Amino acid sequence: MLVSEKEIFELKDFIFQLNSMEDNSVVVVEGKRDSMALKKLGYSGKILVFHKFGGMVDFTDSVEKYERLIILFDRDRKGRTLTEKTIRLLQRRTKVDLSFKRRLQEITGGKIMYVEQLVCYESFLS
Repeated sequence: MLVSEKEIFELKDFIFQLNSMEDNSVVVVEGKRDSMALKKLGYSGKILVFHKFGGMVDFTDSVEKYERLIILFDRDRKGRTLTEKTIRLLQRRTKVDLSFKRRLQEITGGKIMYVEQLVCYESFLS
């Protein structure tokens, strides 16, 4: 995969911005490979893995204590469905932030459909 210097710079800034989030924020991903990919890129904050919860009800009950949920679900049909359900169920309980998801799509030019694919940038960010 071709990677531009602009992508690398913007991805470093993306991780920096994620790491700069306030304490009562949390990043939510679908699976453990997504979580590992973010950590390999240098993210050091709290990550919740959706599939570790027993479904949408347990998930929404568990995450409402956070002030801000940064949703980084995949861009496939399943990820879009989870994003829509999360927004619908939590919009009045906590802030659901999709700005990082949109920014990630912009940075990668849409090349990355799944968060776990971000590991391909690891060697460029080290």
